[in-house]
Amino acid sequence: MQANRLLRIERVISNNVLMVLDSDSGKEYVLLGKGIGFSSKGSGTIEAKDPRIEKRFRLDDRDQMSEYHTLLEGIDPEVIRISERIIDSINGQFSEPLNNKVYFALPSHIQFAVYRLKNGMDIVNPFLQETLLWFPKEYEIARSAAAMISEAFDIEIPEDEIGFLTFHVHSAVSSVPVGELVKFSNLVNEAVAVVESELGAPIPRDSMDYVRLITHLRHAIERIAHGKVVRNPFMNEFKTQYPEEYRLAAELSSLIGQRLETDVPEDEIGYMVMHLYRLFQTYPGERSTQQGRN
Repeated sequence: MQANRLLRIERVISNNVLMVLDSDSGKEYVLLGKGIGFSSKGSGTIEAKDPRIEKRFRLDDRDQMSEYHTLLEGIDPEVIRISERIIDSINGQFSEPLNNKVYFALPSHIQFAVYRLKNGMDIVNPFLQETLLWFPKEYEIARSAAAMISEAFDIEIPEDEIGFLTFHVHSAVSSVPVGELVKFSNLVNEAVAVVESELGAPIPRDSMDYVRLITHLRHAIERIAHGKVVRNPFMNEFKTQYPEEYRLAAELSSLIGQRLETDVPEDEIGYMVMHLYRLFQTYPGERSTQQGRN
């Protein structure tokens, strides 16, 4: 997009967001900048080099841009305003550039959450405790965001919804899609259930054992999903010295591989063995009893 070109304003999304068309190339862009929408109302064009433009981006293809056009048609302007305040708050607390899609994903999420809460529908978050442990900074930003939403729409925001807002904050700064965060969190819960079944007892959620386990599982799942391999020089020793831990680690790896539709490196199984060995030392009695029943 040439810097001196006039862009046709397709839509004023909010005071700070415009959707524009580059007539020469036929490409649509989203422009972000303080007040550009307010001052553009009633004007059909904006200069591409307008100094008020802070960010500009183009979605991947016309189908995707059309989808966002449709999405934004139904978004309450107040939701857009609150979303911008929340995004400004995120920007002010992280040095990383934000994922541009937060400008669409967050308003869409808030709109649906407000609808559900106003209509007395429950919001249940099975990942809340894990979210608090994994993303404490993002959670505090989400808590402030919930207060803004609560004040704007005169509704009470439950803690479960703050947990989901946390995912959107983290997605904005990490570029990890919210759907992937939900998928990984669900998989961690599945894996923990398998471990607890083996132990024959629940792992206290406020214990360091639980924190270590879910933290390792989350990082392992992320590495496996993105094809990152961390070599484990003790792999062969683990197979022979800790056969029960290895068996369970292999079972967990099979579950993760099926859910992610990928192969799990043998090295990851070895690291799981290490964590399971420490866990089994903490819960030997419960595990022996469970094995006796089997």
